[in-house]
Amino acid sequence: MVKSINFVVLGKQDIAAEFGKKGTVTDLSLYDRKESDIIKTWVTPSGFPDKIQPLLQSINLAEFVIFLVDKLDKFTGEQIIALDTLKKTRGILSHTFDVDESKLNSMIKGTVVEKYLKVEQDKLKEEMDKIQPTSNTDPPRMVVDHCFDVKGVGTVILGKVTCGTIKQYDTLKLYPAGIDVMIKSIQMHDDPVEESVCPARVGLAVKGAKPDEVGRGDVIAKEGTVSVKSEIELDFTKSPFYKTDIAENQGCLVSVGLQIKAAKFSSITPLKLKFEKPIVYNAGDIAVILKPESTTIRILGSGPIK
Repeated sequence: MVKSINFVVLGKQDIAAEFGKKGTVTDLSLYDRKESDIIKTWVTPSGFPDKIQPLLQSINLAEFVIFLVDKLDKFTGEQIIALDTLKKTRGILSHTFDVDESKLNSMIKGTVVEKYLKVEQDKLKEEMDKIQPTSNTDPPRMVVDHCFDVKGVGTVILGKVTCGTIKQYDTLKLYPAGIDVMIKSIQMHDDPVEESVCPARVGLAVKGAKPDEVGRGDVIAKEGTVSVKSEIELDFTKSPFYKTDIAENQGCLVSVGLQIKAAKFSSITPLKLKFEKPIVYNAGDIAVILKPESTTIRILGSGPIK
């Protein structure tokens, strides 16, 4: 059985090229390498810091964090806040020689990043190689990050199996559309496989959905195992770094998994969000509220979905 590990590389993103071979590149860049029976993938938010969205999406794609800090600025602060908001507790922290370690320590104090394993830059790969794959046996689910049409094959969906096992010839649902999709074939690291176990990165050739019906953040899952709604309530915590007040009917963007969707505050106490288009979620998923146009911090606050 082929196992998988997914890392997000933050800070000095270009070190990902030292770990794996470059694959898909959009506002997210993917690198991978196969070692014996383990496929390792590194994702970088190549569209960040110009856009905040790829930062949240890349962190959500990973189980483990590699954070090589090369400067202490507001964008480093934003990455620390994003990791803390998404409760990414497993990571390795390093910094370049010109970064003031005491200043970095004060920036990460009280966040999940404070607990990361701290190593010299030349020991990153050695420590990364000690990390073992994790998995679960929940009902099958996959989150989509890219989709396109391949001549002679049809619709191909790339993404990460986040729960359980997806098998060739499974019929599952594509959410939020609710379309039935049949898995015609599965590829991992360009090799055909009959099944893929979470947290595998896969390419699925599917029947039942056209590429224009599939978007980043969509979820392929067993019917009835996810919720699809246009209004959600959060157990909300506002970021202490976001100083502006929020009000009913004010617009924002919301990140849930790989979904980034426009919403309005339909209520402040309790905090409820009404979306233009429905979102897919499970209770407890963390929703992060974004203000991309903000000139200071772009993460307004967050909370688990009730």
